Amino acid sequence: MNFIFDLGNVLVYYTPDIYLRGLFSDDDLVEELLNTVFRSPVWLDMDRGILTHSEATEIYCTQKPELKAEIRKTMQNFDKTFSPIPESIELLPKVKSSGHELYYLSNIQKEIRDYLVKTHDFFNLFKGGIFSCDVNVIKPSPEIYRFLLKKCNLNPAECLFFDDMEENVSAAEKEGIKGILFTTAECVLEFL
Repeated sequence: MNFIFDLGNVLVYYTPDIYLRGLFSDDDLVEELLNTVFRSPVWLDMDRGILTHSEATEIYCTQKPELKAEIRKTMQNFDKTFSPIPESIELLPKVKSSGHELYYLSNIQKEIRDYLVKTHDFFNLFKGGIFSCDVNVIKPSPEIYRFLLKKCNLNPAECLFFDDMEENVSAAEKEGIKGILFTTAECVLEFL
């Protein structure tokens, strides 16, 4: 069986609200930055790989000039806030030693991808995968699942896909991949 993992909130923490609360004490400002930056179409375009970090920063600053300083501060070191979830990372060698292959499928920006791959050696455990920024498509679009299956020569009936978002799990299932909604690392153990 092939185990396919999402990254954000499956293998690495993705908590922009906590990150912003560490930078700013004003709850209204935090909420405005969440909406302006992280919940925006521009963020998704970075995940698609069609906008760079610096291009997106300039767009955000143009859209909300009154928040220029706060936006720049938000965007400055965001990649370094992604850190491994220890319980999840500990599972990867167990899955691999049980005779299963490991793959990744993640909506992620180039800068964050580069940072994670450069600083975390758990990527060495994966046989392959797809980062959305490399194929200009994001989950839950069916194309990204098809890219993964084709690139890695995978039979969808022999794949399990773990993601923390129901719409991504459902989209995988439509492509013939068994989707599992990731809640805790223990949910993976059921399939070993």
